[in-house]
Amino acid sequence: MINHELLTERVNAFWEADIIDSLSSYIEIPNKSPSFDPDWKANGHMDRAMQHVMDWVRDQKVDNLMMELHELPGKTPTLLLEYPGAIDDTVLIYGHLDKQPEFTGWHEGLAPWTAVRRDEKLYGRGGGDDGYAIYSAIAIIKMLHEQSLPHPRIVILIEASEESGSPDLPLYMDELNDQIGTPSLVIALDSTCGNYDQLWVTTSLRGMLIGELKVQVLEQGAHSGAAGGIVGSSFRLLRQLLSRVEDEHSGAILPSFLNEQIPDIRRSEAVAAGEVLSADFNTMYTYAGSSGPISDDPTELVLNNTWQASLEVTGIDGLPDLANAGNVLRPYTTAKFALRLPPTTDARLAEQQLTELLTDNAPYGVEVSFDSGEPAPGWHAPPTEPALEAALQTASDIYFGAPAINMGCGGSIPFMEFLAKKLPESQFVVTGVLGPHSNAHGPNEFLHLPTAKKITCSMTSVIYDWGQR
Repeated sequence: MINHELLTERVNAFWEADIIDSLSSYIEIPNKSPSFDPDWKANGHMDRAMQHVMDWVRDQKVDNLMMELHELPGKTPTLLLEYPGAIDDTVLIYGHLDKQPEFTGWHEGLAPWTAVRRDEKLYGRGGGDDGYAIYSAIAIIKMLHEQSLPHPRIVILIEASEESGSPDLPLYMDELNDQIGTPSLVIALDSTCGNYDQLWVTTSLRGMLIGELKVQVLEQGAHSGAAGGIVGSSFRLLRQLLSRVEDEHSGAILPSFLNEQIPDIRRSEAVAAGEVLSADFNTMYTYAGSSGPISDDPTELVLNNTWQASLEVTGIDGLPDLANAGNVLRPYTTAKFALRLPPTTDARLAEQQLTELLTDNAPYGVEVSFDSGEPAPGWHAPPTEPALEAALQTASDIYFGAPAINMGCGGSIPFMEFLAKKLPESQFVVTGVLGPHSNAHGPNEFLHLPTAKKITCSMTSVIYDWGQR
């Protein structure tokens, strides 16, 4: 049996002595995902990050651990590790190393490519999302070995294109199919947690469409006094087109093809999660002024975030900065937006229908174009087997001192739907450290160290219990 007290002690010590310094060095490598650094190969940051974690793994001197770096031509690298087990079964642990871009608004003393530890938080881009995964996975192996616990074979897969939608991963999965085998359990360490007080298990992920909508009214700008009232404003027409998708008063997404029936079990989970998070919604984000959540109903907030579609305009082109904003009716406006899709929505079909909705019957016959990248599919977990649910509850009770909570995640991990189709008989544990204010993708991103340590303990316990089933 696991000595849980010893496991907690050893995991905490291993994180402090062997992980945090190396993870801090990893944070300081600006290895942005290919969508944000098209010259990633020439710049060399991705290769440097991969080499850094490989050097750290070697330094751990884990007996019988096999590690291979795979590099398909023109594709980001993928790291595969295998550790033999005494049980005829396989567990796959997934993580990624690529990062989101810098973003603005970092507090004084903090920066995206500078690792700063303040008490229980390690600040910097990519530590929690999810550079810690490879470190946690190796810690799990070492802890199982130290206590001589029989366990399944463990495969660790670390990719480098997740923040770009994992375009390279299916190719690697096909190439590595025989080495990976057929895992009965997949653990992904790239998700969120509603608080830092218990283990959170993600049961669904939303899909995503990233698109650029351009409205062009003139070939060149014109004096706003001369053209205003004659030529339509490209900004107004852009708003009008977006209103075909979103009700600007409520934020509700209007087209029926972007709405899905919520399964009863997920609605029940949302009720339970909402009860736990009810008071936290008012402090979960850095609301400005006297604002707060858009609803007083915690269940509605959970479902809005996990099963309803939502739209955010993330960038605007065609507008000069304020210092250079002359009195001109501008020729065009382009908006880049992220549209989160319900977990079970067909992302490719939604892309086709959305393109038609935005570009057909343009107001005044102006020129409208819509360009979207590869859509990211959502994911809906299969029913959790009783043995796995019991293992998760045991781990949460022991290491967090509170029950595990199942809840959907508003973000996207494209890999999960691909893997679910490839491994239809597998069970999934999708969890992570990205809780309140951790701010992945934004300014002041941090890894909550106590949660990372507890998740490391919890997944060690889950893998052992799963092998004993």
